[in-house]
Parts: sequence; structure tokens; C-alpha cells
Amino acid sequence: MKGVLAIARREILSYFVSPIAYLAITGFLLLGGYFFFWYLAEFNTYLFRSQQMMGGVQSISLNQIVEAYYRTLSLVLVFLVPLLTMRLFAEEKRNGTFELLITSPVSVFSIVLGKFLGLAATLLIMVILVSTFPSFLIFYANPEIPPIFSGFLGISLLALGFGAVAMAVASFAENQVVAGTAGLVTLLLFYVISAPAENVGGVLGETLRYISPIDQSDEMMKGVISLKSIIYFLSLISLGLFLSFRSVELERYR
Repeated sequence: MKGVLAIARREILSYFVSPIAYLAITGFLLLGGYFFFWYLAEFNTYLFRSQQMMGGVQSISLNQIVEAYYRTLSLVLVFLVPLLTMRLFAEEKRNGTFELLITSPVSVFSIVLGKFLGLAATLLIMVILVSTFPSFLIFYANPEIPPIFSGFLGISLLALGFGAVAMAVASFAENQVVAGTAGLVTLLLFYVISAPAENVGGVLGETLRYISPIDQSDEMMKGVISLKSIIYFLSLISLGLFLSFRSVELERYR
């Protein structure tokens, strides 16, 4: 366990001694703030018009703003997560420290888990910071509280799932450009995988919806926390870690 924590600490420090983490966090915050206040402005405009035209009938709630906000952040994560994962293994290979790492007394599992924990800590910092915007509604409006926190859980699990998948893709790449590009393409495929589900229908349509991380997190963003979705994200993270483990183990045997 000491080896895992040492590698995780090393990864966190490597993020914050370079501009990568600051750029990703700042960009995520700026985009999060922009979209949140844009959705809030749209809500105020719609509410004003509905009061003028329908005598005060309100057909939209604040929780729909929170849902749309978190759903937009899920798309932003598709582009920002590969920025964080592209250096996990490629930079080690470029600097010549990867061989030293995989031949050290630390197990391959500890290496992979430590790198993921460092990545996970950075991603959770990003998500926590952007989740402060919906929390303002608790103090200045009257939203339903559970969807705000279930949406936070959904976007957190989505970020960790994206991180595990992008890390697995990056573990097979030899340089950062390839790792970042391959990670972006993979996450985009995950993002749109359920798009044809409605037209396909049947078992295939349901399968596409189930394997879509966006559809799974959408349930939480609507305020529904199901065991099925939690198991899905835990399985997705485990799959990403397993593929990373096999990739690093292959390099070790070489």
C-alpha cells in the first residue's frame, strides 16, 4: 500500500508542478461558470416570458438547469480528461524512467493503481470546484436538494470512468500526442455510442444504452441513484485498470 500511495503522491505533484493541471482546472471552471450562468439566464428569461404570456404558469424547474449543466460538463470532460491522461505513461517512456519504474520492486498493480489514484484526485478536485455553482441555488433559490448531490455523484463517477478508460488507452501509446488523440477518440465514441439506440430498438438498443456512460450518468443527474449505474461505473473503472495493468505487465516482460 505504501508503494501505491507513493506513486499517487508523485503523480499529483507531477500534475501541479506543470501547467497541465492548472490549465485543465481553470478551463473547467471557466466553462462551468459560463454554462451555469448562461442556463440560469435562459431560465430567468423563460420564466419572465411565461409569467407575461401564461399568467405565471411555470413549466420549467431549477432542477432542469442543474441537469442540463451537469450534462454539458460531461461533454467538456471528453476533451479535458485526455489532456490529463496523455502524459501518464508517455512522459515516463520519453524520459526513460518507465523502464526503471516497471523493474522496481513495486508491483505492476501498485503502479497502475497509484497512477489512477493520482489522476482521480485531480479529476475530483475539478468536479468539486465546478459543483459549487449549483450549490449557490441552495442559498439563493428553492431547488430540490437531492438532484444536486446525485448529479454531483453522477459527474464524479463519469469523470473517474472516463479517466480509467483514457488511462488504459494512453498506456499503449509511445508519445503524448498519440495518447491524447486516441483517448479523445475513444471517449467521443463512448459519448455517442447510444445515439442510434432509439432507431435500432430492441435488445441492441437497450444494450447500447446500458454500455453508454452518458446514459448511466443521466439517471443520476435527474436525481435517480440506482445500484445498476453504480455497478456500471465500478465495472468501467475496473476494466480500464485491468487493461492498463495488462499493458504495463506486457512492457515489464519485454
